[in-house]
Order: sequence, then C-alpha cells, then structure tokens
Amino acid sequence: MATAESKSLNLNVYNTAGQEVGKVQIDSADLGGPINKQLLHEVVLMHLANQRAGTHSTKRRGEVAGSTKKLFRQKGTGNARVGTRRTNKRRGGGTAKGPKPRDYEYHLPKKAVRAALRMALLSKFQDQETIIVDELKFPEIKTRQMVEVLKALNLGGNTCLVGLGAADVDEQKTVYMSARNIVGVEVSPASQFSAYAVLKPKRLLLTKAAVQELCKNAKWQ
Repeated sequence: MATAESKSLNLNVYNTAGQEVGKVQIDSADLGGPINKQLLHEVVLMHLANQRAGTHSTKRRGEVAGSTKKLFRQKGTGNARVGTRRTNKRRGGGTAKGPKPRDYEYHLPKKAVRAALRMALLSKFQDQETIIVDELKFPEIKTRQMVEVLKALNLGGNTCLVGLGAADVDEQKTVYMSARNIVGVEVSPASQFSAYAVLKPKRLLLTKAAVQELCKNAKWQ
C-alpha cells in the first residue's frame, strides 16, 4: 500500500475494448492526503466485527444433564476427591468459561469512517490498481459480455470491485446480473462503498460516473 503523498494523480480512461480514450486528474488532497494505515486497520476491524453473528454458545455445568450430587464421599474411599458429574473435568460435563451469544457490533465516528474510505481509494489510485472506463453498458444480460470486458482491461483472474455511479442507474441491474456468476467479481454503487469493500479486492473497475461521485473535483482531459 502506497503511503507517499502526491499532489495529483493522472489516470488513464479506457473504453470497454481496452482502448485509451482520455485522462483524469485527481488531487490527492481531495482524498485525505497522506494515508493513515492505523485508521484503515481500525475501520476494517470494525467492519469485520460488525459482520459477526455472535451466535456461538456452549453449555456450562449448570446447563448439562446430570445429577448435582457428589459422586462419592470426600474421605475414606482412597480415591481422589471429586464433585458432580457436571464438572468440566468429566466427559459429558459442562464447559468452563465457554462462549455465550454476544453482540460484537461497535461503531467509529462517521468522520473517521469517511476519511478511511477516501484513503482506501487513494491507495488504490496510487498503487495503479484502478481501471477507469468511460461507461459500462450492455444491451442485454450476458455473463460473456462482462468476461470480455474484464479480459480487454486485463482484469481477468483478479478479484475485482466494479463501481457504478448515480448516472449509471439504468445500467446497474444489467451489469450486476451479467457479473454475478463471475467468481471474485462484485458490483456495487459508489455510494455504498466502504473502506473494507475497496481494500478487499485486488483491483477496482470504476465508471466515469462513479469517479465523479467519489472525487468531486476530478478534472477530465
């Protein structure tokens, strides 16, 4: 992950055939400037914790079947002293300090979460792991069309997040349905991006509308 601050980034814009059709200039200051790895780490941990179901449960000695009577008297038998059948020392007994259902969810400040998203995007831009296309339109729902686009843009075989902007609303269903059967490829509106969603895949594929939504001051050439 790149951490060096740069004033501006010049990225190529392609069509779905893989041909360069323009450029876009993005100011790193608009995306938070220097990348704070610690903040990204904390936001990713928060996201993963919030996804946990927390349904794990074990039976403790008060919940397992069995008598609570002492197995035999304390003294005089020549054996080591024992308690009940429910103790965690015996087979079929309860679990000592085992997990119980709990809620792992917690939230960081909204400003920190938004800053982490901008830094995650900046990291992908600086590491040249983002491909920008002028538009992404399919006449019909066909997985083959999406596969051909990914191959033309050298994205085949990589995990990829496809980001669509608000202006792509008419194409969102077609693109999503065409990509849903491709392993490692996810389609999401740019408005629903999170730092974890951006960092998880190896590459990003963004439409021009998505970049305009994520980077308000992007300059197109």
